[in-house]
Amino acid sequence: MHRRTSRRTALVLSTAALVAAPLLTACGSEAHPGAAAVVGGDRITVAQLESRVNEVRDAQRAAVTDDTQYEQAIAKSGGLTRSTLHTMVLDKVLHRAATDAGVGVTRRDIQRMRAGLEQQAGGRKALEQGWLQQYGVAPARLDDSLRTEIEAQKLAKKLDADMQSPEGQAVFWKALTAASKKLDVDLNPRYGTWDVDKNKRVDAKTPWLRQVTEAGGATGSGSPEAPQA
Repeated sequence: MHRRTSRRTALVLSTAALVAAPLLTACGSEAHPGAAAVVGGDRITVAQLESRVNEVRDAQRAAVTDDTQYEQAIAKSGGLTRSTLHTMVLDKVLHRAATDAGVGVTRRDIQRMRAGLEQQAGGRKALEQGWLQQYGVAPARLDDSLRTEIEAQKLAKKLDADMQSPEGQAVFWKALTAASKKLDVDLNPRYGTWDVDKNKRVDAKTPWLRQVTEAGGATGSGSPEAPQA
């Protein structure tokens, strides 16, 4: 994959390690039944999240015929559900920040970027497989991912934020933090909590788990486990 692709701004979004102390928000599952997250009043349902994860798994299965290779692909993306939810929420935060800054993305923008990346990668199939392997993006979602990439690039340009410098990155993430606060992101505790300042999903602390386990005497098959996704 071309160096430009590997440095895609959307991938930088996933690191989000620039701003200071966290301000965490979380929602109770009772308040939003069936929701994996609520962002600006819009629900990301558990069913929608599972559908996105299944798209990636199906694409991974189709990409390899060897069971061992498929198992290796699964192992490399073991936290796919949580990372997918992170991406779905962050895409909405980025879109709000871009909208607030007057930034928009056209279909022509996406087509132009895709054509360039396909040429660099060696064709449509190579590009789709590269993004599936590197970023966990199913081929059917590639255009959506490119839209996010372009949106991030345009927002950085509008903010005059040089993403190659710490100062520019700080400006960019400040805009996303403001958008994140406006959207009042709530995650179902099953999937952790949302760090507003760092714009990322973090695993929830579960002190109750240790208390119950210790009360049971040992970590055996009868002890409760934290919900897994």
